[in-house]
Amino acid sequence: PYEPLPGFRDVHSSEKQQLFVRKVKMCCVVFDFTDPTKNIKEKEIKRQTLLELVDFVATANGKFSETAIQEVVKMVSVNIFRVFTPQPRENKLIDGVDLEEEEPAMDPAWPHLQVVYEFLLRFIMSPETDAKLSKRYIDHSFVMKLLDLFDSEDPREREYLKTILHRIYGKFMVHRPFIRKSINNIFYHFVFETEKHNGIAEFLEVLGSIINGFALPLKEEHKLFLVRTLIPLHKPKCLATYHQQLAYCITQFTEKDCKLADTVVRGLLKYWPVTNSSKEVLFLNELEEVLELMQPPEFQRCMAPLFRRIARCLTSLHFQVAERALFLWNNNHVENLIKQNRKAILPIIFPALERNTRSHWNQAVHSLTLNVRKLFEDADPELFAACRMKFEQDEAREGEAKEKRAATWIRLEELAAARNVTTSHEAILIP
Repeated sequence: PYEPLPGFRDVHSSEKQQLFVRKVKMCCVVFDFTDPTKNIKEKEIKRQTLLELVDFVATANGKFSETAIQEVVKMVSVNIFRVFTPQPRENKLIDGVDLEEEEPAMDPAWPHLQVVYEFLLRFIMSPETDAKLSKRYIDHSFVMKLLDLFDSEDPREREYLKTILHRIYGKFMVHRPFIRKSINNIFYHFVFETEKHNGIAEFLEVLGSIINGFALPLKEEHKLFLVRTLIPLHKPKCLATYHQQLAYCITQFTEKDCKLADTVVRGLLKYWPVTNSSKEVLFLNELEEVLELMQPPEFQRCMAPLFRRIARCLTSLHFQVAERALFLWNNNHVENLIKQNRKAILPIIFPALERNTRSHWNQAVHSLTLNVRKLFEDADPELFAACRMKFEQDEAREGEAKEKRAATWIRLEELAAARNVTTSHEAILIP
């Protein structure tokens, strides 16, 4: 029979640890929550027992024994480690937009799972839980199974997992390299194979705090993590679901070592979305954050390919992309970098600015372009005039080439008509 055990207040303090172990063992029984009519009484007894355990751990004033730690890990494992039955995800995410706006799948067992997670969190945080003793049971296998749970569709579960993983990383220094490596592998699988995972944003939130704590100078391992893992995370279509957390991690690296800004910009250019305008706006937002932390030497190394890409953004027919690219000049630091290197930058973007002023359909883009042109003209009238002259010469040459092509086609048609090509397979050479 599944009957409640006495309360902690009803036993002598010397018996409390023993009662704690008995209550933990009692909570190893798992009930079926898909049928709410089954085991109603037993489910309530278990829930009350779990709540008692949470209170006991929060107020414990004696070290937990090895037996207690072993039973706790066993009970938590039995309750939370399970195989997810994936919901059909077809047509769910296209270009990072949730078309059906489906509610995430909520686990019917959550009222019990939540208390188990709360218990685990309090247990790990408790000063009475000895790290050296408990690392034998909260081991690599336990951590790996915990990481697998991040694919849960229930956002409440992922929130608990995020906090618990952060606490484990803080308390068990011996597990830190393993945790980083395991998250790395999950990211590789996500980026290069499936592009499907529910917990990428939560992983990145944990990593944001970890990166924040990296010592200087940065280890080579951490720089490789930036290049091989974080930058490729810009590739998946569903970037919008975790971009905020990813951008935070990237800027943390750039703040730690400003020399990495050049690496980040080149990485963004490598994965730049060509046919996805909403992603392009996200990239431009992130680019401004990185440029704000950039120093002139790093800027000069990447400015040519960077402004060739920005020139394409300026003339984008999607007005938000063009507008966001023009907003870069509203940032004082970025504007100063551009002014200092205007002799290299203006010749690259002048044709885009000129075409926008002549023919861009959006009035706001047109006005912003005029403002940017004026900034360049005021800063260096001679350079501006030289760029304009070169643009007009290139335009004239382009016009001549276009006329020449048209004349060639007319000549070809005339020769074809004259030789009655329809009845002959003879090739025609145009002089």
